[in-house]
Amino acid sequence: MTGILIANMAPMMFTALVVLLLFGYPVAFALAANGLFFGFIGIELGLLTPALLQALPERVFGIMRNDTLLAIPFFTFMGLILERSGMAEDLLDTVGQLFGPLRGGLAYAVIFVGALLAATTGVVAASVIAMGLISLPIMLRYGYDRRVAAGVIAASGTLAQIIPPSLVLIVMADQLGRSVGDMYAGAMVPGLVLAALYALYIFGVTIYKPKLAPALPPEARKLRGFRLVERVIVSLIPPLLLIFLVLGTIFLGIATPTEGGAMGATGALILALLNRRLDWSLLRQAMDTTAKLSSFVIFILVGSTVFSLTFRGVNGDLWVENLLTSLPGGQAGFLIVVNIMVFLLAFFLDFFELAFIIVPLLAPVAEKLGIDLIWFGVLLGVNMQTSFMHPPFGFALFYLRSVAAKADYLDKITGKLTEKVTTAQIYWGAIPFVCIQLIMVALVIGFPSMVLHALSGPHVDPATVNMQVPIIDYSAPPSK
Repeated sequence: MTGILIANMAPMMFTALVVLLLFGYPVAFALAANGLFFGFIGIELGLLTPALLQALPERVFGIMRNDTLLAIPFFTFMGLILERSGMAEDLLDTVGQLFGPLRGGLAYAVIFVGALLAATTGVVAASVIAMGLISLPIMLRYGYDRRVAAGVIAASGTLAQIIPPSLVLIVMADQLGRSVGDMYAGAMVPGLVLAALYALYIFGVTIYKPKLAPALPPEARKLRGFRLVERVIVSLIPPLLLIFLVLGTIFLGIATPTEGGAMGATGALILALLNRRLDWSLLRQAMDTTAKLSSFVIFILVGSTVFSLTFRGVNGDLWVENLLTSLPGGQAGFLIVVNIMVFLLAFFLDFFELAFIIVPLLAPVAEKLGIDLIWFGVLLGVNMQTSFMHPPFGFALFYLRSVAAKADYLDKITGKLTEKVTTAQIYWGAIPFVCIQLIMVALVIGFPSMVLHALSGPHVDPATVNMQVPIIDYSAPPSK
């Protein structure tokens, strides 16, 4: 019996974690409790030594000393300040007027602003909530189909996960042991291509079912107190400058992601101050939410460290490696199985949980198979993006549900009774965009150059390097 337990400790540990998560236990505590429980069992069985668990304090302090993770609170704070300073509202209003005369113009505006907010905030919740509050009532007012409106808002908000300065890319780079700057550079083109695919879908809707996404009527194309050119300059120049300040300095190698995040947070405070919207209430809300999200991430990371220490101690990494490297098809078989697995797990886990639990198990196998880890991280990032859109557990759908009308209401502009947005309409609206995200996964696999072309310098697999030292015969007379 003891032999059976020792031989199957790794699969038992992984199965126990899945069971705990399905029962709804908090992920951080489920990871830590699982690691400690099986650690003690392993010590009792003689499989592990007590010295193994003595390494835990140093590993936890290592997390606290990780400068890269400082970028998470900086970018979170920046996004929250910008969202509450009214920049998103000004952007949506202005860009909506630019695209208004086109069929589907408001949907195009939401996609454009979603990509722009993604490049300035990196926070999905802030993007979805801001666009849900501002755009959804306008889209419903002028005859947009509820499923199309809900789907495009939720999907555009999730661009903040894949377009730098995405928080998930910071975590992914940390877990893969790669540069955040390279991860950002590799993810930029796939993020923009994904936004273009969203726009292409809306274009198809306007061609085949134009009534689902009409143009704005002439009376709605008015800007209060500004002419359109003036408004474009006022609304677009500040966020574009902030994007260059944050991403430009990182890509040019002038600043680290942490330093770029600090500059972005400072820039967001300056913008809020210039807009005369910076007060103690806004500052307190942003700091409170930043502290909560940062603590959430760190606790999960601490829990995953406890779990991974014991899991590796019982040779769980070798079990996973043997399981995945024995798949038929080599790299192709590995990528197919991994992407299907991540897609299915995304129904139940959010991207932080996937990044901390699954990625550390997959990275060594991917590297052994000769897969570039930057490309692999971007691929998983695109796939994990579906975790925000999966009915019924997608967080972006929850965010939109929280701000969408739950009962019929009188529109404050037209005075007409407007029907509520149902949860089913939000779910059905998300499905086409989940399919688009899966198409993007296939494109990243089929065209790896869209990720790899942006990486700085030649990338050489150290395992393929063959160094030959010339043999010198010291007995021979020196040449003249």
